[in-house]
Amino acid sequence: MPAASAIRTLVVDDQLTMRSLVRASLQQIGVRDIEEAPDGEAALRSLLVQPVHLVISDFNMPNLDGLSLLRAIRAHPPLSKTAFIMLTGRADRELVQRAVQFGVNNYLVKPFTTAQLKEKLEAVFGPLT
Repeated sequence: MPAASAIRTLVVDDQLTMRSLVRASLQQIGVRDIEEAPDGEAALRSLLVQPVHLVISDFNMPNLDGLSLLRAIRAHPPLSKTAFIMLTGRADRELVQRAVQFGVNNYLVKPFTTAQLKEKLEAVFGPLT
């Protein structure tokens, strides 16, 4: 039962406005330690230098998309246990199944509310204190 403030998070999205929305929602929930990356490549570089507890990543991005980022994280032992929530505008079954196959912890469909994000976080980490 972690405190939200103890969860170090990396938000990955090629759209600055979406990163800002996710950051604002996380801050409302109580998450304070938030890094950002504009694509999967930048996220992976950041994670190799400074691991996090949680990655919230968009699916559709240039350079390295969300699924490829998820696969890279799961394939790298020091990062493989990092919680991963896929953020997508597409709730299609095939994408969700592929994400589950690669080890996603949860997914969130855009647009989302802060309450929905909190629910997804609690499904991964348990109740946030």
